[in-house]
Amino acid sequence: MKKILIFIVVFTVAAIAFGKSIRRTLSIAQNSVPETETIADETMEFVYDYRCCVDTAGRLEDNFTSDDMLLQIAPGGISKFSSFKNLTVDSIVMRCSQEQLYQAANDGKLQNGEFMTIYKNYPSGKLTHTEKICMDWFRYEEEMPMLDWVLTDSVTTVLGYECRSAKCTFRGREWTAFYTEDIPIMEGPWKLQGLPGLIMKASDENGHYSFECKGIKSKANRPITIYKVPFNKVGRKEYYDTKHRYEINPYAYFEAATGQHVTVTDMEGNPSLTAYDPIELPYDYIELDWKK
Repeated sequence: MKKILIFIVVFTVAAIAFGKSIRRTLSIAQNSVPETETIADETMEFVYDYRCCVDTAGRLEDNFTSDDMLLQIAPGGISKFSSFKNLTVDSIVMRCSQEQLYQAANDGKLQNGEFMTIYKNYPSGKLTHTEKICMDWFRYEEEMPMLDWVLTDSVTTVLGYECRSAKCTFRGREWTAFYTEDIPIMEGPWKLQGLPGLIMKASDENGHYSFECKGIKSKANRPITIYKVPFNKVGRKEYYDTKHRYEINPYAYFEAATGQHVTVTDMEGNPSLTAYDPIELPYDYIELDWKK
């Protein structure tokens, strides 16, 4: 795999709280696509609208990010949940020349989506989480989570399917999910699964994280793949510790990881004197037990 040659640094001061930025973004546009390995042939796929609150105090005008996520399901219980946007970026990178890549990067067409990827039953009986943090890839495995769902009485409709509700508490958040028995697959977005039908819609009690199915392809032939990259194999807590260390200070993390310095300027082009100071994140992760 080639080294990354193109990088765009975006310093976002989306709102000011007592003179400090409450959100920072370091975007690195890719100029190559890692090789992949096929692990299963899918038969069905579902697209979910994934929304995440990035400012729980409401100080940002637009305090949610969103991404289209693709759930691929294969025979034998293997599934993959990953960013649909990243598939598009990979496709652009693979067919463009170097000059076209620079133009696409300048036009914002190489902005990646969510790097989190969840594999269920890969390997058998395990859940595998892979993710790119800054320039490095991380991977952890855990036993397939057992969610203690309680069926409730609410009913809603998603994409024309009648869906019944269920609740559970999972790693610090109370989730409400709506599943349809018309698609008798005990699957769902992210790590959610184990109901008597596909989970079409789910959110935590505060609405900070949510998933809603927006598209179904009942006969699909896109292979389920995994990147062939040198993963840093870690535990779940170590993954969250690393992610947190990066997000509170992305420029310092980038400098430590690559030896390159990032010069950050404000909207007027003046150097930011506090860019390398850690910030307090105005949100928490989808699993709240990581600090324990």
